Amino acid sequence: MAAKAPDLMSTIVSLCKRRGFIFQSSEIYGGLNSCWDYGPLGVELKRNVKDAWWRSMVTNRRDIVGLDASILMHPKVWEASGHLSGFTDPLVDCKQCKSRFRADHLENLDKCPSCGGELTDVRKFNLMFKTFMGPVEDQSATVFMRPETAQGIFVNFLNVQQAARLKPPFGIAQVGKSFRNEITPGNFTYRTREFEQMEMEFFVPPDNDAYWYDYWKEQRRSWYIEYGIKEENLRMREHATDELAHYAKGCADVEYKFPFGWSELEGIANRTDFDLKKHSEASGKSLAYFDNESNSHYFPYVIEPAAGADRATLAFLVDAYDVEGEGKEARTVLRFHPSLAPIKAAVLPLVKKDGMPEKAENIYRDLLDNSIKSFFDQTAAIGRRYARQDEAGTPFCITIDTQTLSDDTVTIRERDSREQYRVASTRIVEVISKKLSGKA
Repeated sequence: MAAKAPDLMSTIVSLCKRRGFIFQSSEIYGGLNSCWDYGPLGVELKRNVKDAWWRSMVTNRRDIVGLDASILMHPKVWEASGHLSGFTDPLVDCKQCKSRFRADHLENLDKCPSCGGELTDVRKFNLMFKTFMGPVEDQSATVFMRPETAQGIFVNFLNVQQAARLKPPFGIAQVGKSFRNEITPGNFTYRTREFEQMEMEFFVPPDNDAYWYDYWKEQRRSWYIEYGIKEENLRMREHATDELAHYAKGCADVEYKFPFGWSELEGIANRTDFDLKKHSEASGKSLAYFDNESNSHYFPYVIEPAAGADRATLAFLVDAYDVEGEGKEARTVLRFHPSLAPIKAAVLPLVKKDGMPEKAENIYRDLLDNSIKSFFDQTAAIGRRYARQDEAGTPFCITIDTQTLSDDTVTIRERDSREQYRVASTRIVEVISKKLSGKA
């Protein structure tokens, strides 16, 4: 049975460091608050999450194309989008202990939750990181680290539409880094100042927005379930009217039940035609779409599913974590969907003699040559090696033993069921590939 909720987060943080999923950034210098580095297993897991999203949103669809826009953009982009004037959080400071808090996260604005001291008046704090382009650090050289990837899509709307010869409804997807100077980051990788987004802007005729809004809400919720999130740990929360951004007609969050409570994984918003109109007005270049059938121009409405790659990776980690048994018999296992598992197969010679390591090395090479991410391990008892792979979330272990030398078969052990069966070594790639594809 997995650890109880209050302890689960610290248990997972410890596991992430021990197994090489996630490390504190700049740890040897004391670390940098809310910044994290993905280790050998973590970088594979996060890449697999992004690849799964891209397959679902772009590769397997005819109506969505990709984009990779620059992180640095013209400052007028953020003026037109409203980020310079309105992208703020309410901030208060404690006059006594000097701690800072988001005012909308406090129940009592009279006392500091840490020391009971008096709080300052609420003031607005802009979340954008500012830097300078070129050798001179003055106002004319000011640029911003993007706080979202969406604006790069909006300003490229006509470029992409005309180059790809698309007509609404169609989408433009992007995966990339964003930066927000959060007042109170925390909960491990859930809220950080540097993060990666997976966003798609779906451009639709104005009279079709309600259909596509409902469509994308269901598509995005079911995607998490498809890749292993337990359905009871997901919910869809529709925003109340007073929660909506001023430009939004509707917004709903896919929320996950983290150990620290229900929190947003992804937002699906009906942004109306706000963004294209604003950039048209500010730039003087119309981003309206010309409809040949009606011989007229219109600004498409935008349905935006916006997910966090880091939040999704954390949710898949938390949901996969399980402990079977108790005491010395306890087995820690990460039950990742095979498509997301950092390592797909571990190759384990039973002993380091009698030609077993050489046979195992050939199998290992064959798996890598067929793009099956694998791991070779010949140290410690076989039970200990199985346990290490269970904790890393590896779905299949391949053991080369004495029988292999006589009949050229190996033992495949499955992570979740611990079932073991023998397979001819010449069929290992075929069997593992079918298992990973779900066609076995």
